[in-house]
Amino acid sequence: MATQTESYGPLVSIITVNYNNAAVTCDLLRSITRNTYRNVEVIVVDNASAEDPTTALKAVDPAVKVIRSEKNLGFSGGNNLGLRAALGEYLFLVNNDTEFTDGLIEGLLELFAQYPDAGIASPKFHYYFHKGTIEYAGYQAVDIFTGRNGMVGCKEPDNGQYDKVTETNYAHGGGMMIPARVLQEVGLMPEIFFLYYEEFDWCEQIKRKGYKVYYQYKSLIYHKESMTTGKNSPLKTYYITRNRILFMRRNVKLLHRAVFMCYLALFTIPKNTLTFLLKREHAHLKAFWNGLFWNIKNIKKVV
Repeated sequence: MATQTESYGPLVSIITVNYNNAAVTCDLLRSITRNTYRNVEVIVVDNASAEDPTTALKAVDPAVKVIRSEKNLGFSGGNNLGLRAALGEYLFLVNNDTEFTDGLIEGLLELFAQYPDAGIASPKFHYYFHKGTIEYAGYQAVDIFTGRNGMVGCKEPDNGQYDKVTETNYAHGGGMMIPARVLQEVGLMPEIFFLYYEEFDWCEQIKRKGYKVYYQYKSLIYHKESMTTGKNSPLKTYYITRNRILFMRRNVKLLHRAVFMCYLALFTIPKNTLTFLLKREHAHLKAFWNGLFWNIKNIKKVV
């Protein structure tokens, strides 16, 4: 890989987290080595995988920096290890189940040059296995009733309908670039979340500092989606439940939080409980209630 002194443009630190998925991470590294932007350092944080992936990763890119954690720190904790080690002027956090396209980094750097108020930005996402179909072209606001939100353009054919740089509510955790100067001001990702909703919370912190979140249509990344946790795993059910409530507790005004809690108690809990029972998904039912109880046990823990 190129070094800061022998290439054009600012140094970009590309950070990804690996957990028992070295083959997928190697695919990402191959796409980075083929990418047009050369002034990068690549950091892979291994979240206590069963086997050391270093040899396999360095076979693809000898210059890759591998940081091995002795325990699984989750998405936010793993990324924070990489952020602490990064030397770049810009920091690009990407899921290991993504693959780069040419112009990806250049488009994001162009956005930061054109919009001084940009605190964090994400590219357009297509589904890797359905190229040409949009996954993300921005995020809608979180609904005060449900604590949920949707992706702009999700599952739509890409006919250029979202080909405009826009301010959006949240960056996509699978690919988000932040300038090092903004990171120094805002701080690292909140590790209390461990998995899911941490990027939403981080974006709220960034916005509270006066910055904006942007979507850059000129940059495209492919996403294989949920290769580590599984598309419908009890682990995902637990953290989505736990962290949706935690996010609302940390980021929503008291009146709206009360509305959300009423909706949760009167609709979400009965509906999800009945659904899991009828489908005989007992592991998901247990995970759902464990996520609820975590917030009760940690009622004062929001930082």
